[in-house]
Amino acid sequence: MGNSASVWLVIVLAVLAANTPFVNERCFAVISLKWFAVAKPLWARLLELIVLYFCLGFIAHALESGAGNPFPQGWEFYAINGCLFLVLAFPGFVYRYLKRKHD
Repeated sequence: MGNSASVWLVIVLAVLAANTPFVNERCFAVISLKWFAVAKPLWARLLELIVLYFCLGFIAHALESGAGNPFPQGWEFYAINGCLFLVLAFPGFVYRYLKRKHD
């Protein structure tokens, strides 16, 4: 896979992973959470968002390692990357809590 294709793959996966906790009631879009009475609470969505952030980071690091030597990153990279992931999650958050009609 070329460098351009891996960059676009990571971007598309980031958008999907950031919005997945907010657009469905299943954990990681696979596991049914039957012990919650009505809907998945916000803390479960945020926990899922954090886990998906680290999974996406692992995938991006694996793609970078496959293309050559990965660059060493400092805490600044991860802070900016985490903020960008939260910005990508904003459309799903708006859909879930601000726009959608709740019965």
